[in-house]
Amino acid sequence: MTHRFVSAAVLGIVAVLVAACASAPAPKFYTLNRTAAPGAPPSTVAVVVGPVSIPAVVDQPQIVVSSSPNQVTIEEFNRWASPLAGNISRVVAENLADLLGTSRVSLFQQSLNVDADFRVAIEVQTFDSVPGDAATMNAVWAVRRTRDGKTESGRTAAREATADKSFDALAAAHSRALSQLSQDIAAAVRTLSRAP
Repeated sequence: MTHRFVSAAVLGIVAVLVAACASAPAPKFYTLNRTAAPGAPPSTVAVVVGPVSIPAVVDQPQIVVSSSPNQVTIEEFNRWASPLAGNISRVVAENLADLLGTSRVSLFQQSLNVDADFRVAIEVQTFDSVPGDAATMNAVWAVRRTRDGKTESGRTAAREATADKSFDALAAAHSRALSQLSQDIAAAVRTLSRAP
């Protein structure tokens, strides 16, 4: 009798857990995308993008939303499709390829044996997300000419309004902020290309 009661209780608990899992919403995944417009004159300049560092608070699969100046919310069911630092590196590299007119842009992780003309390091200091308001990013960066170590550095501060309260609009706003960062870096590459 006791054995049957325990078995029935276990089956009941399993049924509740299965029902709970079945009713939980499936997570949605988002990615950043290139937004720079192609059209630069063709060039053969070689650029390596990375390393890219991001704040620890946003270095996780879930999208982290700023809910007040001192509070964040981790969106369990709204996630980045790939690690955020790698996502940022990829988008900046794709934007630079368009802005500089070159196919010779690679990522730091893939470039151990690549002869690059320039190396780009990026430290993202803030990467704030407020759905229905804006995506904000502040980053410091440095472009180093490999043949002599000559460096151009700068800071990019970007705030892009979101079109609506969706996380898709938020990801699009972050992509536009990365376009501004990419334009600043591309300008530094051009300056160093012309410098003696």
